[in-house]
Amino acid sequence: MGSELKKRIITSIGLVLLLSLAFFYIYILIISLILISTIAWIEFSALISKIYKKKIFKTLFLKLLIKAMILVYLFIFSGLIFDGVTQTDPYFKIHILYLFFVCISSDVGGYVFGKTFKGKKLTKISPNKTVSGSVGSFIFSIILAPFFYFFFNNFNNIFDLIFISIIVSFFCQLGDLLISYLKRRAKVKDTSNILPGHGGLLDRIDGMLLALPIGIIIWKFLTIYL
Repeated sequence: MGSELKKRIITSIGLVLLLSLAFFYIYILIISLILISTIAWIEFSALISKIYKKKIFKTLFLKLLIKAMILVYLFIFSGLIFDGVTQTDPYFKIHILYLFFVCISSDVGGYVFGKTFKGKKLTKISPNKTVSGSVGSFIFSIILAPFFYFFFNNFNNIFDLIFISIIVSFFCQLGDLLISYLKRRAKVKDTSNILPGHGGLLDRIDGMLLALPIGIIIWKFLTIYL
């Protein structure tokens, strides 16, 4: 548990530092989004190629279609992050920061609770995922709500934070399961070995790729309509 937890904490600190620099230097934000999207697409493509190995027209067309859809999604993902971080409204930037912390807390909470309490498996897709781990993800995500509500004082009410924490944590876990499913289909342990000792980029940001866009859309909805 200690070694894996240490890896997750190191990765989390690295992401927070990168995000902090991106808040102040737009060129770092642009370069980071390009690199992350490119590497993520390469790793996604490798998984899809391993899953669909048959060299027949139907399979080749399906691979190209899926890879194109992933590329479009990563473009949308980068656009939403860029728009959120470059907002002139400083309060919205704090919202983006909160979403990142929720994703990180969800990942760490799931690992800590899963390894500590173990128990019933959550799904056959990933044998390492447990019900207790899923509960831990939600708990660790919600813990952040009081801190951000009282210290930043720019949220309508604490229930908005709790609501969005639960939703974002849910999609973090869903994104994690999606990548686990693809790795299981591709019969690989990691999406790549680009991060020595950590695996691939997707192994570290799988939940964020799905949860952050959902969180940003919800924030915009709450800001405009509520």
